[in-house]
Amino acid sequence: MTWLGVWLLGVGVADLVRAARRPAVSRWAPWAGVALVLLVGAAAGLFGVGDAVALVGAVLSLLLWQRWSDAALANGRGHARSLAALGGGAAWLVALSGWASPAGGLVGRWLRWAELPSALAGATVAQVLLVLGLLVANLATGNVVVRLVLVSIGALRPLGRARAAAVAMPEPALQLRGGRLLGPMERVVILGLGLAGQPTAAALVIAAKGLIRFPELQSKRSDRESLAGTGIDEVTEYFLVGSFVSWLIALGSLFLAR
Repeated sequence: MTWLGVWLLGVGVADLVRAARRPAVSRWAPWAGVALVLLVGAAAGLFGVGDAVALVGAVLSLLLWQRWSDAALANGRGHARSLAALGGGAAWLVALSGWASPAGGLVGRWLRWAELPSALAGATVAQVLLVLGLLVANLATGNVVVRLVLVSIGALRPLGRARAAAVAMPEPALQLRGGRLLGPMERVVILGLGLAGQPTAAALVIAAKGLIRFPELQSKRSDRESLAGTGIDEVTEYFLVGSFVSWLIALGSLFLAR
């Protein structure tokens, strides 16, 4: 799974750069991801022919993901092909993982040299890269996936329409604040607790989110009459669908990591 870990690092970093508020920075997001994939692959000693074939596919899927997801978020069309580019890249790397060269290189030498915590002692380069990749991807990339799903079902407006309609009525993401920060934190906590062998604690995190949000959701519900016709019910849909998609991303990451 070395390739998958390297690719997830690239995808995750590209989406973190894309999330920057400054266009001069965010426009370099795809190339930041590609550069990281190539650098980490080289540092892990992935120099074989099979590695080259796999990494070409990884770079292509990363670029398509960035391009198509940007377009889908902006105009509300093309969600399926965006998610297909992301899922196809992961499937490509898993399917060809048997051709991967033994991971080592500079990363392997560093792992042997570093005094890592006992929980990481004996971890292979492939395991370390995969867990790091999953952690990074659960930050900004997870948010993009959640937003794509919400836009596709109409729970959120595409970015272009959201800006145009913001004065009349803020979209659910603005009415129910904190999702862009709480989502990544929640996914990382679930993944970390799962890897630590504490599934009950992860379940408590999920339950706590619902309990904390419940009064706010009830408040929005009680305001329905005064906000009739403004789409206030989208807030509940935004919360439920967004939460389920976020949890599935975290649980899928945990399945891969274990």
